[in-house]
Amino acid sequence: MAISRDPRLDFFRGIAMFIILIAHVPGNWLTLWIPARFGFSDATETFVFCSGMASAIAFGRVFRDRGLLMVTARVAHRIWQVYWAHIGLFVAVAVTMVALNELSIGNRDYVGQLNLYPFFNNAQPNLLGLLTLTYVPNYFDILPMYLVILAMMPVMIGLARIHVLITFGAVVGIWMTANFADISFPAEPWSEREWFFNPFGWQLVFFTGFAFMAGWLPAPPVNRWLIFGALIVVLLSLPFAYFRFYRAFEILSEMRTEVSWFIAKTDFGLLRYVHFLATAYLAWVAVGVGGRRLLPPSSGGRLAAFWRVSLAWIMKVGQQSLAVFITSMFLARLLGVMLDVFGRSYFSMVLVNLFGFSVLIGMAYAVGWFKSQPWKTERAKHAAS
Repeated sequence: MAISRDPRLDFFRGIAMFIILIAHVPGNWLTLWIPARFGFSDATETFVFCSGMASAIAFGRVFRDRGLLMVTARVAHRIWQVYWAHIGLFVAVAVTMVALNELSIGNRDYVGQLNLYPFFNNAQPNLLGLLTLTYVPNYFDILPMYLVILAMMPVMIGLARIHVLITFGAVVGIWMTANFADISFPAEPWSEREWFFNPFGWQLVFFTGFAFMAGWLPAPPVNRWLIFGALIVVLLSLPFAYFRFYRAFEILSEMRTEVSWFIAKTDFGLLRYVHFLATAYLAWVAVGVGGRRLLPPSSGGRLAAFWRVSLAWIMKVGQQSLAVFITSMFLARLLGVMLDVFGRSYFSMVLVNLFGFSVLIGMAYAVGWFKSQPWKTERAKHAAS
């Protein structure tokens, strides 16, 4: 599992981060144009798949150099970080929504908008539920899913030491329990609602990305028949995914209802997986070997210069995905408030979204700067001089 970083990973994860921000801004016109409107899969699949690839890079070297025990410890440390990121995000958003209500900004009930009154009305048991992940309100459900999938990783790596087919069997078997045996986690103690993202279903796409990056699965060939087949999958899904199509034709709406189990987001339905694999393959072919088609030409004038800068921003956002994701989920609520205050014209929504993108880019660079520990670099330079 000796793995080097792939620039395509940072690019597509960065694109997913921008789409996730757009999707979570309330009443955002741009949500009509994100990939989720035109197919069964969306940016969530991209995020989870790329997280699997990134995990193979991050933990693969530890496994190779230090063994399974140390990789388990490394995963446990990451779980600890993500867990407190989840708790911190909830507290920050909840407090901000209360402050907005108290200040009467935007003339909306922001606590009710996120359905947080059940939490505040019975705070003592719900605090316990929040910390034990038995209370997972909607909007805060991606990181808990990721926590459980991370916990599965040492087990899957250990099984792969015996034989990689055992790992594949375990991954598919767990996915089947989510879809056929309805195995899930409860999201709140007062209802039967489960986590919106069932980790036992979503681990399938995570470990698919992990398997490709770890070398458990070979890269697919660039084949005209595979390209044609992937295009057929994407085009056939369009009438059943794009709301203007299936609402205009009753037969399409009925057929969509018939296959609803296969496109269910919570348990990660089979058609979502097939659609994602098709789009991922087309994107992989489009960017070329090593992502060479992403790179701007050495000479090309202002357009090439613009793309060079844009590509650097996108990849930086992709490299700092956890910090950017936390920022985006908090920022999306504030961008919604801005639209409530200034109104939702096309002009205002474009400006607000561009402002949000700039914040994510700035956060990515800030986190990268702190991770570089420049104070140590400066100290080393001073000692050398």
